Amino acid sequence: MYGVVTRNADEVAMEPFDLGFYEVKDVTGRAAEPLPNAVNMVSCFGDNAAASEDDDLVPVDERGEPATRDRDYFDWAYICPTHPEYREGLLEIIADCAAENEDVRLDDVGFPREGFCHCDRCERLFAESDRDEFADWRADVITEFVAEAAELIPGRLLLTLYPDPYPDHLYERAGLDLDRLADHVDEFVVPLYDTEYATTYWLESIARGFRSRLGGDYDLHGAPPETPFSLELYAVDVDVDDLIHATEVAETYAKDVFFGYDANNAAAAVRRKDADSRDGEVHRPD
Repeated sequence: MYGVVTRNADEVAMEPFDLGFYEVKDVTGRAAEPLPNAVNMVSCFGDNAAASEDDDLVPVDERGEPATRDRDYFDWAYICPTHPEYREGLLEIIADCAAENEDVRLDDVGFPREGFCHCDRCERLFAESDRDEFADWRADVITEFVAEAAELIPGRLLLTLYPDPYPDHLYERAGLDLDRLADHVDEFVVPLYDTEYATTYWLESIARGFRSRLGGDYDLHGAPPETPFSLELYAVDVDVDDLIHATEVAETYAKDVFFGYDANNAAAAVRRKDADSRDGEVHRPD
């Protein structure tokens, strides 16, 4: 199955895609009304606008440095997952999405990096917990949030993962305990973005790593993961031939393949790939 990820409401039902994802809240803080004919997406703890308006929302490390996009290695500003008012508002947005379409996708779930957050509230909550290790407490925070969100979603809950399948990396980086999250998540989505896909060995390596990490047999002929995962590819200005090849690699390992932010280019790739498979020939432009 192929899906499209878009900010444009008129693209969610576009042919030849089987599924449309619509960004209701993205990392810029931009908001839109959820749609009934799309899987509505919510950027949970990435929000440039909210962070710029209220410093108290922003996670800090042990030195008091904030997780904002003006620092190295942060593409957007983060929000502390323990902030009660922000979290309450986020759950309201998720409930609104679920009221329009019973399936919801959550993006940017987790702490920004290892070493976050050491705000006064997080320090206090950790001290009051029964955890000895900070990393274990962070995983509790994130798992509890996803569990709360799952209670509001009558359909399928899809959760986006940072593309790092190596053991314990997501746990240490963001507080994501995949084994516990799998009790609440129906499908994981892993974005593997490139502007060219001229080579795909890295895509294959990461995809196979996630298959193994999520409990599937390393051998492709063996059992798939109990909680399935799909892969999301970047489609903006990518050569159609290269996008087709990336799609062929992705669908070897993933349940489904989604395309981000250029519906027309993605549609061209899917149509040509379909034509090639039906005719047994490779169609290329003159």
